[in-house]
Amino acid sequence: MASNLLQTIGLMMRSGNPQQFILNILQQSSEGNPTFANLLNLAQHNDTAGIEQIARNICNERGTNFDKEFADFKKQIGL
Repeated sequence: MASNLLQTIGLMMRSGNPQQFILNILQQSSEGNPTFANLLNLAQHNDTAGIEQIARNICNERGTNFDKEFADFKKQIGL
């Protein structure tokens, strides 16, 4: 496992752009999950309103309050 981690870190460092490297990994992970793929696309285009709408929809489906959950999240990370 340590060898795989070192290989991954090496690939990331050689890529010259760690952000793009991570995005590539996330895109590969999103195959078969259209919601996750859509979220990645929205993030790449800096569409925060679209991301918020998806989050609100997920909260509604689960019967939770988005505004309360988001306020709790911001508190947890010190915002």
